[in-house]
Amino acid sequence: MTAEQHWPAPTATDPVDAVVTVPGSKSATNRALVLAALASQPGYVRRPLRSRDSLLMAEGLRALGVGVEDELNSSTGVSGGGDAWRVLPAPLAGPAAIDVGNAGTVMRFLPPVAALADGEVHFDGDPRSHERPLGGVIDALRALGARIEDGGRGALPMTVHGTGGLVGGTVTVDASSSSQFVSALLLSGPRFQHGVEVRHVGDPVPSLPHIRMTVEMLRAAGAQVDAPEDGGAPDVWRVTPGALLGRDVVVEPDLSNAAPFLAAALVTAGTVLVPDWPERTSQPGDQLRDLFTRMGGSCELTEEGLRFTGTGRVHGIDADLHAVGELTPVVAAVAALADSPSTLSGIAHLRLHETDRLAALARELNALGGDVTETEDGLRIVPRPLHGGVFHTYEDHRLATAAAVIGLVVPGVEVENVATTAKTLPDFPDLWSGLLGAKG
Repeated sequence: MTAEQHWPAPTATDPVDAVVTVPGSKSATNRALVLAALASQPGYVRRPLRSRDSLLMAEGLRALGVGVEDELNSSTGVSGGGDAWRVLPAPLAGPAAIDVGNAGTVMRFLPPVAALADGEVHFDGDPRSHERPLGGVIDALRALGARIEDGGRGALPMTVHGTGGLVGGTVTVDASSSSQFVSALLLSGPRFQHGVEVRHVGDPVPSLPHIRMTVEMLRAAGAQVDAPEDGGAPDVWRVTPGALLGRDVVVEPDLSNAAPFLAAALVTAGTVLVPDWPERTSQPGDQLRDLFTRMGGSCELTEEGLRFTGTGRVHGIDADLHAVGELTPVVAAVAALADSPSTLSGIAHLRLHETDRLAALARELNALGGDVTETEDGLRIVPRPLHGGVFHTYEDHRLATAAAVIGLVVPGVEVENVATTAKTLPDFPDLWSGLLGAKG
């Protein structure tokens, strides 16, 4: 990539003081789309995230015959492609071809839906998608009665031979590499003839808040779900067969995508207000309040939203991020600017995400003068004076936002392929410039 394609990360000359409206949650948007597509009546998904991942989900459902229509809610005045999707359930059918891009939710949530279709459904995506774990979903679907061709790879590309339904029942899956294996089966479970009982075996499941989000959204759509947190058996989730309700769902802001903006307040001793921060949520990003307070900031949840303020000091942290691994890149960036070392643990599964996030973070932070060491399940970060340079993203949106945080206080940081942020944060460069009071 040429230097002209690098994005010069802006450096803050003053503490930031901004209101940042964060787009809708990718995790909630894609779950809402799947549940609406499987419902018995039409529904709405309002304030959805419109990014590469969610657009791929919408296109995948359309390929199966579902109506996903853009609508503009004039009462909110929101524009730019509309602020709602109207979802019209229809008989699922192939033949169809679905491009998953590099979206974990699309590559894992849609194969169970495809198993309910009548006809062949072919899945493929970006080169990296061929390397990401999918065998848990494939094996589970086969055990539940689906026919899938994957060339024995347990990965993309693959073809699901849908027969119009799936028997379902009890299945065992090792979800230690991704909680999405469990969510994928639960989301379509109400449409299986016998529902589904998912039993996890193996190392602990990462990102459990995402499974709780799945369970809560299923229940809101009328499904009966038994989950471990409700006193059920550990690592066992059950979904009873039954009709899902077409609903009017309003998507929460993506709290994980608030990470770089809150980090900006922390590292510049500034203040950022994120409107509409929910009082109660299953989103992993809500844990930013605790993590960044421990690292030296302060926050207040008001009727306006979450107000986060940096205090002028940034402290290192020892944190187990197993349940909130997606926050790791920005937390690591802040840790590299702290006044004491940090240890981030419980995140070995990040080696299997959009890229090997642990190796990438160590490589890129060290290239800027940092002292980052990979451990068996995380990172050890010893702050050192950093200098400018090119920060490579490996087509990983969270690497790009982490680099932007570094650039706030380290002049000369250039982000390679900042456009990869479109995966979950459309127009990130403009949002970031707005944070600093500059024009995009």
